[in-house]
Amino acid sequence: MAPKLDDFMQWPEIEALEYGECSRPQDVLGARMADRSHVLVTAYFPEVDSVAVRVAGAKKEYKMEEADQQGYYGVLIPGRKIPEYVFMVEKKGKRREVPDAYAMDSLIDGMDMEKFINGCHDTIYDKLGAHPMTRDGAEGTYFAVWAPNARAVSVVGDFNQWREDAHPMIKREPAGIYELFVPGVGKGDLYKFSIYQSTGNRVLKADPFANYAELRPATASVVWDLTKYSWKDEKWLARRSKWNSEKEPVLVYEVALGAFKKPKLAGREERDCFYTYKEMAPLLCEYCEKMGYTHVELMPVMEHPFDGSWGYQVTGYYAPTSRYGKPEDFAYFVDQCHKNNIGVILDWVPAHFPKDAHGLANFDGTATYEYADPRKGEHPDWGTKIFDYGKNEVKNFLIGSALMWIENYHVDGLRVDAVASMLYLDYGKNDGQWVPNKFGGNKNLEAVEFFKHINTLILGRNHGTVMIAEESTAWPKVTGKVEEDGLNFSYKWNMGWMHDFLDYMKLDPYFRKNNHNKMTFAMSYNESEKYILVLSHDEVVHLKCSMLNKMPGLEGDKFKNLMAGYAFMMGHCGKKLLFMGQEFAQKQEWSEERELDWYLLENPEHKKIQNWVKELLHLYRRNRCLYELDSSWEGFEWINANDADRSIFSFIRKSKDGKNNMLFVINFTPVERPDYRVGVPKHKTYQLVLDSEDPKFTGKTVKEPVKKVAKGRGKAAKQSYKKLDYKAVKSECDGRPFSFAYPLAPYGVAVFKY
Repeated sequence: MAPKLDDFMQWPEIEALEYGECSRPQDVLGARMADRSHVLVTAYFPEVDSVAVRVAGAKKEYKMEEADQQGYYGVLIPGRKIPEYVFMVEKKGKRREVPDAYAMDSLIDGMDMEKFINGCHDTIYDKLGAHPMTRDGAEGTYFAVWAPNARAVSVVGDFNQWREDAHPMIKREPAGIYELFVPGVGKGDLYKFSIYQSTGNRVLKADPFANYAELRPATASVVWDLTKYSWKDEKWLARRSKWNSEKEPVLVYEVALGAFKKPKLAGREERDCFYTYKEMAPLLCEYCEKMGYTHVELMPVMEHPFDGSWGYQVTGYYAPTSRYGKPEDFAYFVDQCHKNNIGVILDWVPAHFPKDAHGLANFDGTATYEYADPRKGEHPDWGTKIFDYGKNEVKNFLIGSALMWIENYHVDGLRVDAVASMLYLDYGKNDGQWVPNKFGGNKNLEAVEFFKHINTLILGRNHGTVMIAEESTAWPKVTGKVEEDGLNFSYKWNMGWMHDFLDYMKLDPYFRKNNHNKMTFAMSYNESEKYILVLSHDEVVHLKCSMLNKMPGLEGDKFKNLMAGYAFMMGHCGKKLLFMGQEFAQKQEWSEERELDWYLLENPEHKKIQNWVKELLHLYRRNRCLYELDSSWEGFEWINANDADRSIFSFIRKSKDGKNNMLFVINFTPVERPDYRVGVPKHKTYQLVLDSEDPKFTGKTVKEPVKKVAKGRGKAAKQSYKKLDYKAVKSECDGRPFSFAYPLAPYGVAVFKY
C-alpha cells in the first residue's frame, strides 16, 4: 500500500510554525526520510499557484500537494536517500527556480560559535546581520541574529509582506544564533526580526548589525552591501600606518554634521534639511583645510531615532545614519577628507543605549545586551540601558562595531563617550541604586577589562589610529599601558583643564587675580596622562552660553578676552579640540535644528577672530615646539606662573632639538602695560611672530612702524609690523638673568620665537 502524505505531515509543528513559535523550522521544512523508501519534502509558499520539486539529474518533477490553506506544501519522493533538489514555483503563469533554504548548510560553523561565545570573534559582523550573496546558484540575502533566549525568530520585510510565519529562522546552538538564507532578497529591501520572546511577547526588532536603516521616524533595517565602494585613500593609509600622533600636530574640529551648514529646501523647515555626506564633504574639507585643522571629529553619525539626542542614543551601531545618505556616501566623505589630508574621528557611544522598542533593550525577552540587574543595567538620569561588559557576546558586538568603523570605513580614530559612566558602578546613582563589585568597591571591573582589550586590539591592528577617552574623573592611567595596569587609550579629554579655564575666563578681570591658579593648575598633572585640551559642544548648550557670551565685559572686551583665551589654549601643552562655530565667535548657543550663524562673518569683529584662530592654528602646525613634547616638562617652562596681581601669564614651549622655541605672554586684564618686562632664558633676539595688536586683528591703521630694531646691522633698519625683533639684555627678571621689555596691550597676546 502506497504511503499517504498526510500520515507524515507534522501538523503540530506546522501549527507552531504558523504562529511563529517554532525554534527549529529545519525539523519541519526541507527534506527528511519518511520511511526506508520515501523522502518527505515540506515547504511553505503562501499565495502561489503551484509548487513542484525538481530532483537534480532527474527529468521528472514531483508536484507538491498543498497540505493546508496557509501555504504549506508536501510531497513524497521515492528514494532511499535525500537527493539534491530545487523548488519550481509558479505564480500567474510565471515559473521560477527556488533553492530550499532549510536544506542549506549553516554559515555559522563551530569555530564561529566558539569564538563568539568566548568573546574573541573580532569580526563577528561578517557573520551576523544581513549579507547579500549567491547560494546554490540563487541570489538572495543571508540573515543572522543573536537571540539566545528567544522561543523563535523569523525575518520579515517587504519581500514577504511582513508575515511572521513566512521565513522562520534556524537556531544554531550553542551560541543561540538564528540564521536563514532568503532567495530573491537583495540590496534595498527593508527587514526586521520578528522575535517570539521568552516572555511570550512578540516584537519586531531592527537588526543590531544592520549596515543601513530607514530614515527616521521609520525604524526598519535595510539590506545593503558594503563591499562595492572603491577606496582611493591608499596614500593616506600608508602614511597613517607610520604616524605617531604624539609627535605630530593634532587640531580637531568637532562637528555636528547636520548642523554645520544646511541647504535651503522649499517647503521644509530648517531642522529637517540636511546636506548629504557627499555634499558635505567638499564644504567641510575646504573649510578645515583653510583654517588649518588636522582632523574633524563627528558627533555620533551612528543610526539614532531622535535628532535631539545629537546621536548619543544609538540604535544602529554598525550603520551610518540615513539622515545624510547611504553607507557608500559616508565612505565617500571619509575618502574625500583623506584626499584633503584631514583625518576623521568618530564619536562612539558604548556607554549606554536607549529603550526604543525596535532597539537592543530586552532584545529576546531577557536582558540580552544589558545587565539583568537594573541597578547595574540602567542609567537613572539618562533613562537608558547599560551594556553588560562581562558578557562575551556583548563585548564582541561592541568590539566589532569599533573595528568596523576603523577597518571598513577607514576612520582614523574613535572618541569614546562617557567613559566615566562605564568605569564607575555608582555613576549618577544614589545609595541603593548600584551594586558593588566583588571586592566591595565602585569600580566596574568588567568595563576596565573591556577597555584594556579593545584599545589594545584596535591600536595593535591599526597603527596610526587613536582611541580617545572622554573621562571626567581622576581615574589613574587612562592613557597608561596595559602592562602597567593602564586602560591604553591614546588620549584623554582634559575636562579638568576645560572647566578651570572656563571658570577663569568667565570672571570679571578684577577677580581673576584671586583665581590665577585655575590657569596654572593643569600643568601640575600634565605628565600623568596624554591629553587633548577641549572646548566641546557640551560647553555651548543648555544655557551655558556660547564661548563669546561666556566672556565678561562689553562686546569689544568679549572678543579680546576670547582671543587671549584661545592663544593660551594653543600655547598650553596638549592636543587641541574646538567645537564648530566657536572659531568665529558664534553668539547663539548651539542647536542641532539650525546651521551655524555664518552670516556673522559679515561683521568685521567675527571675521577678525576667525582670522585670529586661523593664525593660531597655522602657527601651531608650523612649529614643532607646540606639539612634539606635549606630555613632558621638557616641552614647557613657566616664565612667570605667579603674576596674579596683573593676571599675566608667560611661558615657553620647547622643541625636542632646542631650536625655534616660543615665548607666550598673555594679558588677561584690560590694563595696558606699556613697558612689560619679561624674563627669558637666553641672551638672544626674540622675534615677534604673533601679536594681537596686529592691524589685521584690530582693524587699526598703522602709519609708521611701531618700533625699530634695537640693534641692526650697521644702521638700525625699520621693520614691518609683524617682524619686530626684541634683543634680550642682561637684566634680571622673573628669576632669569636676561629680559626684554614689550608694550603689552589690554588683553594683549604676544608670541615670540627664538
